Amino acid sequence: QVRLVESGGGLVQAGGSLRLSCAASGIIFSITDMGWYRQAPGKQRELVASILSGGAPNYADSVKGRFTISRDNAKNTMYLQMNSLKAEDIAVYYCNARGTEYSGTRYTNFDSWGQGTQVTVSS
Repeated sequence: QVRLVESGGGLVQAGGSLRLSCAASGIIFSITDMGWYRQAPGKQRELVASILSGGAPNYADSVKGRFTISRDNAKNTMYLQMNSLKAEDIAVYYCNARGTEYSGTRYTNFDSWGQGTQVTVSS
């Protein structure tokens, strides 16, 4: 089963930067799309940014111009560079990946989530 591990969260002052990473492991045949989601206290999980394999990135309006998503297909790793962080960015950030894995006997689709990493912005 494909496992995703996030890292890079933490506490930063308003206006500061953080870089999140999401590494996928397992017997992965291909990853079609990857994305970052976040969930603030009392709110629903929302899409922050997503990127298709070889495709253009997509951003939520609230982070356009401040966040940059990228991926290294050779390493099955995705990044989220977050600049000019604001209090409204405080949330647990989750990575998601969808694609095809090899179970040892057949290829199957996967849709995996990481465990989440906390981002806190102090004013």
